[in-house]
Amino acid sequence: MKKLLASLAVAASFAMATNAAVAQTYPDRTITVVVPFAAGGPTDTVTRLVAEAMSKDLGQQIVVENVGGAGGTLGAGRVASADPDGYTLLLHHIGMATSATLYRKLAYDTLGAFEYVGLVTEVPMTIVARKDLEPTDLKGLVEYAKANKDTVTVANAGIGAASHLCGMLFMSAIQTPLVTVPYKGTGPAMTDLLGGQVDIMCDQTTNTAKQITGGTIKAYAVTTPQRLEALPDLPTTDEAGLPGMQVGIWHGIYAPKGTPAEVTERLSKSLQVALKDSNVVARFAELGTAPSSEADATPAALKAKLESEIARWKPIIEAAGQYAD
Repeated sequence: MKKLLASLAVAASFAMATNAAVAQTYPDRTITVVVPFAAGGPTDTVTRLVAEAMSKDLGQQIVVENVGGAGGTLGAGRVASADPDGYTLLLHHIGMATSATLYRKLAYDTLGAFEYVGLVTEVPMTIVARKDLEPTDLKGLVEYAKANKDTVTVANAGIGAASHLCGMLFMSAIQTPLVTVPYKGTGPAMTDLLGGQVDIMCDQTTNTAKQITGGTIKAYAVTTPQRLEALPDLPTTDEAGLPGMQVGIWHGIYAPKGTPAEVTERLSKSLQVALKDSNVVARFAELGTAPSSEADATPAALKAKLESEIARWKPIIEAAGQYAD
């Protein structure tokens, strides 16, 4: 028994020493951040801005790898099975939480397969429509949708996408199921909205702000408690007559389970530095969002957010009955 205890103590000491050594030299090579969506989308844009700023702080290049498909679960699965050495990371949005209910068969355990680095940003959502849709305000849109529920189309970028989740929340808020039209990405969905092939979409300001300010789509409300500096004339859902429909598409950085705590802490500190970078702050503002606070860009804050969001979205998804295999 004494020999066993002694062996365990030696093993523990060796592990601690190894982790400490890793932390002191980390990073000493290129880091890959997996974006579980196509290049050019809102999450990809956020990731590339943050990755560039973190690269400066860490002294190593951060390469962005787009692994799209299955609502972000393919990319998340890729990171879940990667070596836990801090050189393969995941930047995912709210879909990290909702996929736990949306997908009946996940290749990973959402809460058990990852370590946490921190929250990056929470992007507001906007309720928008094709430019020539008849209603002029949100109350009118709700009335129009209810009266034409069998023909009004709601576009989204695919099961699990931010626009899909916001669309479900909109239908839940007005207690009316509408015709959903899933696309393979945000780009095609926006293209058809611009072309008038679909009626409504609820998507992130990172994808809609330029279209709104350019007058190429009609905007009804933003899903935040306060109006946005980037879109000062756009009312909140509360102001526009749909109280309680508030949602933001939060983003966080994860590492594979077993990544040394010293490494995730180093990454978290680097994230905090990156979120204060002047270019990141300015570009986020142009996209209608803002960097997470230093307190939120931590492992504990991201873990708490993920747990609470899984609990929040589970009943909404179950009520909608929109699952993916």
